[in-house]
Amino acid sequence: MTLRESQIMKIHYITGLAALFVVAVHIIMRLIMPFNTSLEYGNVIANYHNILYAILLESILILIALHGFNGVRIILIELRQNKHWENGVTIFTIIAMITIVAYGTRTIIMANGLGFE
Repeated sequence: MTLRESQIMKIHYITGLAALFVVAVHIIMRLIMPFNTSLEYGNVIANYHNILYAILLESILILIALHGFNGVRIILIELRQNKHWENGVTIFTIIAMITIVAYGTRTIIMANGLGFE
């Protein structure tokens, strides 16, 4: 299944808007307590143990990675325009995005106490 560029741009716009929403929710949740208190180690780990907050962090990770790497893909495709370059850039950005999301998910899982020691 091949997506047309217009469909990819719709995904780009939707992920951008969704990222704005989840980051706003994240910031609002950070404003509940004083900034310096919210960054203390115990509070950060307690946040990761809250499953709803962990889901929020995972959604931020996925949305920002998808939006960001798609933006880089679009810029790189504009530099050179031929089929081999486009396919190479697309494969590279998908692999890079999956790697970043996997590493970030690993961090969230380990901080939640469910991970590997």
